Amino acid sequence: MFKEEHEVDVLGAAHSSMLPTSTVIHIQSEASVPDHVVWSLFNTLFMNWCCLGFIAFAYSVKSRDRKMVGDLTGAQAYASTAKCLNIWALILGILMTIAFILLLVFGSVMLYHVVSQILQNQKVHL
Repeated sequence: MFKEEHEVDVLGAAHSSMLPTSTVIHIQSEASVPDHVVWSLFNTLFMNWCCLGFIAFAYSVKSRDRKMVGDLTGAQAYASTAKCLNIWALILGILMTIAFILLLVFGSVMLYHVVSQILQNQKVHL
């Protein structure tokens, strides 16, 4: 008998007197840490007043990187900062867009009145 066959015989033979052993592996479920990348990307593209959307996007990417290496505490910290920046970017973006629309409307009305008054003054002088 070869030596390898003997080792397999000794190690691999299951005897009826031995109870089968089982190994239990506990796999921790990965904690869900939202990284807000999609929201940050939206704010970067559409609501990027004062570059808050871009900064939020950078923090979101950092949060995703931390989550990939298993640092959930760091990922949560970066995600929290990204969320705060996204909220402020969205609020400022909405307010600045409303202000721009109001400025455009009132500016157009004022321009219309000024032009109509100039035209009326020219008719009087003719």
